[in-house]
Amino acid sequence: MSNKEVNRIAVLDRLNKKEIKQKLAAEILELSVRQIQRLIKNYQKRGNISLIHRNRGKISNNRVDQKAINEVLKIIKLKYVGFGPTLAHEKLKENNQINFSVEKLRLAMIDCGLWTQKKRKKIIVHQLRERRKCLGELVQIDGSPHKWFEDRGEECNLLVFIDDATSKLLWLEFCHSETTMAYLRATKGYLGLYGKPLAFYSDRHSIFKMTVKSSEDESTQFGRAMEELAIKIICANSPQAKGRVERSNQTLQDRLVKELRLKGINTMETANKFLPEFIQKFNQKFAVTPALDFNAHRPLTVVENKNLNQILAIIKERTLSKNLTCQFDKQYFQVKTDKSSYVLRNAKVKIIKDTNGNIQMEYHGRKLEFTIFNLKPSFPAEIVESKLINNEINKLVRKPSIPSANHPWRKLTYGANTSY
Repeated sequence: MSNKEVNRIAVLDRLNKKEIKQKLAAEILELSVRQIQRLIKNYQKRGNISLIHRNRGKISNNRVDQKAINEVLKIIKLKYVGFGPTLAHEKLKENNQINFSVEKLRLAMIDCGLWTQKKRKKIIVHQLRERRKCLGELVQIDGSPHKWFEDRGEECNLLVFIDDATSKLLWLEFCHSETTMAYLRATKGYLGLYGKPLAFYSDRHSIFKMTVKSSEDESTQFGRAMEELAIKIICANSPQAKGRVERSNQTLQDRLVKELRLKGINTMETANKFLPEFIQKFNQKFAVTPALDFNAHRPLTVVENKNLNQILAIIKERTLSKNLTCQFDKQYFQVKTDKSSYVLRNAKVKIIKDTNGNIQMEYHGRKLEFTIFNLKPSFPAEIVESKLINNEINKLVRKPSIPSANHPWRKLTYGANTSY
């Protein structure tokens, strides 16, 4: 008998001896009067045994057949290796029409070693912040480097744009690394789809905030572009402050990796074509309803739409030499002009490189024609952003050469009859 059933004996004894009323017994045991009447009637007939639940020790009628569980585990071993119980349950329901509880599947996966129970992390209390009230009011942005294609393709980076009010994924894009140009390219696609949000919420990376204070220019290339578009950039002081996008990165590193595996996608180009379909399914499952049914995105003005390529671009200022040359992006640029070269000597020009890779040079708003020379001068030590250090080191590391399957030395066999 359980403790709950044992405690009922004393009350029912007093009720049977008519020391208390049925209403008082019902209050003590927190049951209805009708339930007390049923209990005392059975208690008088069968004694303490009547208080024991009759299904105790019996197999539940809702129990899943062990053969069915074994078949499901075979499917998981074959198609869904590494999937967690929740995601495996969704895929089994979607693709195999198998539907029993997630908890039952989790216990079965633990028993056969397909899933390991995670230890609970120590809870750290952070100051909570309410969501923004409407879509497009605050969009959190971040990059997530990961082996998105596992061992089938190269390691790359995923740029994530998520709305703070609704937890909707607004834009995803794979790129080689988290750079200013990659963010400008992703922002261009985002603006074309939704318009301008009120603010972007990011970390304190040098793409968004100057790490060294300068009296001449205190905004980054990305910051300058957003300022021209009237989009405010807010930098978080800690990863926990932008927890919405950090948690979505963890979810994506689990679910998106497995979706790419199921689709057989191994390249960034193919993956970027698949992302809109994934975003739609993700938002159907995880998006929430905002407090206000209002879209805060603003449309691009006619001028902004016309000059968008020049706004979302890398703009650098260079001083021309006596030969009307300057350096940019490890290349030499020489201005072509029919006029006297004295006019442009030591002139400060702007070099603009847009998201499509097109480069133009301007002097006081006037475009200049130029020629590019791909020389290899002795540049000083290159300044590399912190998030790109691993990529640069990987280029220097020599990978071991693995001979092909038909290499001659693989065919050699050594034995007693072989002379060598």
